[in-house]
Amino acid sequence: WGNKTCSYVKPRQLVKMLLYTEVTRYLDFKVVEGSFVYKGGKIYKVPSTETEALASNLMGMFEKRRFRKFLVFVANFDENDPKTFEGVDPKLTTMRDVYKKFDLGQDVIDFTGHALALYRTDDYLDQPCLETINRIKLYSESLARYGKSPYLYPLYGLGELPQGFARLSAIYGGTYMLNKPVDEIVMENGRVVGVKSEGEVARCKQLICDPSYVQDRVRKCGQVIRVICILSHPIKNTNDANSCQIIIPQNQVNRKSDIYVCMISYAHNVAAQGKYIAIVSTTVETSKPEAEIEPALELLEPIDQKFVAISDLYEPTDDGTESQIFTSRTYDATTHFETTCNDIKDIYKRMTGSDFDFENMKRKQNDVFGEDEQ
Repeated sequence: WGNKTCSYVKPRQLVKMLLYTEVTRYLDFKVVEGSFVYKGGKIYKVPSTETEALASNLMGMFEKRRFRKFLVFVANFDENDPKTFEGVDPKLTTMRDVYKKFDLGQDVIDFTGHALALYRTDDYLDQPCLETINRIKLYSESLARYGKSPYLYPLYGLGELPQGFARLSAIYGGTYMLNKPVDEIVMENGRVVGVKSEGEVARCKQLICDPSYVQDRVRKCGQVIRVICILSHPIKNTNDANSCQIIIPQNQVNRKSDIYVCMISYAHNVAAQGKYIAIVSTTVETSKPEAEIEPALELLEPIDQKFVAISDLYEPTDDGTESQIFTSRTYDATTHFETTCNDIKDIYKRMTGSDFDFENMKRKQNDVFGEDEQ
């Protein structure tokens, strides 16, 4: 999973993929203990229920009441029942107008859009509100299911995810060639026919790869900075959580994109007893990337040791139809796999010509495993 140094699995698309493919039989997950948001130099628990909204220090008394009304509206909202719309047209009304309707202030808009709906920028404000409402509903429902936060993390780290899919692939006849260099992608008449390694050619009709293998078929579209920090203490103001997610909304630090902090520890079997690993990540916006993540690093002090990596972001320059080479995008700065899953679905559509359908996948799974085993 390459440069996706730390990510949380949220009960969205990836969890559906894990469940429907039965990869979950090879993985153990543990809930992440807290979800926090940054405001004015401090961090606060993300409120996502009426009770939490009323108890939160993020807002003043009147703001709490308005936000509570907004959460009740979201919880009751049903896109198939116009009686729940309260004058909002889910396909036409923008999210900016929904916030106005409930008279929510900028700070509340920041944590709602970025810590509940998990948007990376504010572009969503001028788009129809349905997607955002569904994202907030999902956050609240996931929290209700798992308790301390809506996030899951695999025991022993993210390396377990590709191993789980590798085992599943082997069951269906997939072959893995480990520790093999890729010397050449073999083409005939503009189409891929194989991959050459140490004098041997593995032949194929289609090829999926990341940008590092096809530098002539991708373009640079930005950079990400990631800092891995080793700590000997939990992060302050997190109730001594053994794991947590902190989102620093862009507006709070005068940026165009959010800063993410994810922290895991010995509780997830990824560090020695008493050690904590915090990973800070964001999209690079200036010529001084390390200065950009300073607000996040201040939350982590004292830091035993840190490792800084700045990676280029690449995207494919063509859809792969002619060459049959289907290139993924580079992992972005987010700490959840939502954008990665969107990329997987995009590659699937480019390869097959049809949309990736979760329900169809579930039906096929039933054909293979039988209804009773679900």
